[in-house]
Amino acid sequence: MTLAQTAPRADAASIHPTAIVEPGAELGAGVIIGPFSHVGRNVTLGDAVMLVSHAVVAGRTTIGTRTKIYPFASIGHAPQDLKYRGEPSTLAIGADCILREGVTINPGTEGGGMATVVGNRCAFLANSHVGHDCRVGDNVILSNNVMLAGHVTIGDFAILGGGAAVIQFARVGAHAFVGGLSGLENDLIPYGMALGNRASLAGLNIVGLRRRGFSREAVHDLRRAYRLLFAPEGTLKERVEDVAAEFSAHPEVHQILDFIRDGGDRALCMPRETRDAGS
Repeated sequence: MTLAQTAPRADAASIHPTAIVEPGAELGAGVIIGPFSHVGRNVTLGDAVMLVSHAVVAGRTTIGTRTKIYPFASIGHAPQDLKYRGEPSTLAIGADCILREGVTINPGTEGGGMATVVGNRCAFLANSHVGHDCRVGDNVILSNNVMLAGHVTIGDFAILGGGAAVIQFARVGAHAFVGGLSGLENDLIPYGMALGNRASLAGLNIVGLRRRGFSREAVHDLRRAYRLLFAPEGTLKERVEDVAAEFSAHPEVHQILDFIRDGGDRALCMPRETRDAGS
């Protein structure tokens, strides 16, 4: 053989001698698999994915380009659902994600569409958990010890503070914020902020909106729409229609209205005084 035939490719995967990569696993260019990591036979790792060390990726799991997985993460193992019977469900994680120490993410189940999906540029901090059949958008941050039960939906740019828990089938809208140690058992509107256990709607995520470059006018409109939506007068349905008419040319407001109209398996997270009043 010639030297060109025997020399390793410059973009070949780097696999530590103590790591295990099962036959059938697909590894992209420049993948790095660190010490004592384990990659299952049905796993696909995109280009430049890195398993730092002691990380396990199992099941029918796809990891996007440049995602980095830290020690003791368990990605793609069987769902924590007693109804699971080994069906060939999947887990897909996007590009440029950060999965810190001890993160656990489970694939889907037959009862939830057979897939768990995580978007791009997400950061899941140490010991956070994403349950089966969850749908997580782009640029989502889960702080330490956040717990997402099965079938949860999280919108783009949402942030969940440390120790927050979200009940199964709940929805968290885009750009929303769930405070640390909060227990969310209802749907949180886009741009909303939920605090407490059990969590109540505590206004808009104004700090997050400003950090992401929303204009003063957009923030002002969202504040006015919020006050009208959660006023004590009339029913929520009536208030939704009134706000839709007044803010017909405001896409951020209509994102909230569409979220409310779409509904879900959970009630809407409301301000405490509104909720207590029976609205």
